[in-house]
Formats: sequence, C-alpha cells, structure tokens
Amino acid sequence: MGATMPNAKKTGTTIAGVIYKDGVVLGADTRATSGSIVCDKNCEKIHHISSRIWCCGAGTSADTENTTNLIASQLELLRLTTGQEPRVVTAMTRLKQYLFKHQGHVSAALVLGGIDATGSYLYTVHPHGSVDQLPFATMGSGSLAAMAIFEAGYRDDLSEEEAVELVADAIQSGIMNDLGSGSNVDICVISKVTKDARVMRSYRQPVPHIPRTHTGYEFPRGTTQILAEARRMFKEDIQVVPVAAPAGAGSAMHD
Repeated sequence: MGATMPNAKKTGTTIAGVIYKDGVVLGADTRATSGSIVCDKNCEKIHHISSRIWCCGAGTSADTENTTNLIASQLELLRLTTGQEPRVVTAMTRLKQYLFKHQGHVSAALVLGGIDATGSYLYTVHPHGSVDQLPFATMGSGSLAAMAIFEAGYRDDLSEEEAVELVADAIQSGIMNDLGSGSNVDICVISKVTKDARVMRSYRQPVPHIPRTHTGYEFPRGTTQILAEARRMFKEDIQVVPVAAPAGAGSAMHD
C-alpha cells in the first residue's frame, strides 16, 4: 500500500575461529551497526548451540540470533531423544539445510565450532547454504584483515594460550581495519580436556573508552601513534596590488 518498511539492522562484523591441539577457539567483535550508526557497543555474537558446540554470527543480527536459537532447540530435542551429545556435523547439516531452503534471504553467515566423540571441527556456513571445513576461518566485513593474521601466525600444534591470543589478534585486526567492527573482543574456548566451553566476554579492549568531560574529550598523550614527523618552513611574499576606485565614487554621499 505504499508504506515504507524499516531497514533491517545489520552488523559489520569480524568473526573467526581456529582449531588447536585440544579443541577449538572462536572469537568475535561486539559492535552492532545500523548503516553508519552504532546501535550496540557490546553485543554478543557468539551463540550457544549445545554445551560443546558454539557458533559466531555475522549478517543481520535478528537472523543470526533466531537461526542459532532454532538449531539449538532442535539439537536439544535430539539429545533428549538419543541420550547422547549431538555431533558438530549434525549442527552443520541442520544449519546449511535451513539456510539453503531460504536461498540466501536469511542473512546469517556463521562460523561453527565444537568438539564431539570424533574430534574437533570448524565450519563456515554461508547464507545461501554452502559449507567449508577449515583449520582456521574468518567471516564478516573484517574477515580479510583477520585472515592476514591467521595466515601469518597459524600452525598445526597450537596450545590453548597461543590459539586464544591468535584469535584475539585476528579480531583486533578486524576492529582496527574495518569501520563496521569495533569495541571489544569476545573469546570462546571449547576444550577436549575439560569437555566444556568457556566464554570470555570482553577478553580484550583494543580501543579503551575515553570519557567525555564538560570541556570535551581529553585524549592522553600517546593515544595516536606518530610514525614520522616532518617540519617545513613556508615563506609567503605578500604583494599589494592597488585597486582602482569605481566610477562615480567621488560623488557618493557620506553621513
């Protein structure tokens, strides 16, 4: 009837994951945007699927939230029916079939990670339903910056501490190089040793919050890094050019 529908809130996002020798580490930033407006500075982009399966979401925030909640409820019913913990491949299959059914109109780009009886797994699930299985993966608008960190620092036998720092560095790279990503770094560690997941909210704050005073923002010295300093002297030759008086100016009346 000619009514204008509101725009969907989308997230310019950096999400990532890596497999290490004892499990999987997932990471995400915490900025939610609507166009050029930051809607939420500390949102949660790491979603619970099961006790040992977690999922990072990029795209439309409502789509990622509802899609992961739907699959989480299906896997919980499966766990109660079979009496066994669900496998990561089962979550991946449910996700890709749901997204493929909607032909990409559900804007949810997901990095799925978890452990089960057969090992550690990491998948990327695209909005149209395609899937990749990788040892390290990134998605979102800051994915290229994060991938550069992974390609430089990944190896097969990472320890848990090294994997956490690598993922945090990758998310921080996305935050610093992508305007849609920002705020803090969230980390989720899924370990085969403890057989559970540990979520660390605001594990790292790359850009500390600067409070605003009544006189404005006061940034401490050293906030902005100086790469090089150059001094140049300018000398200006000022020339006075006479301007002719307009015709009839002598007969003007002055009070």
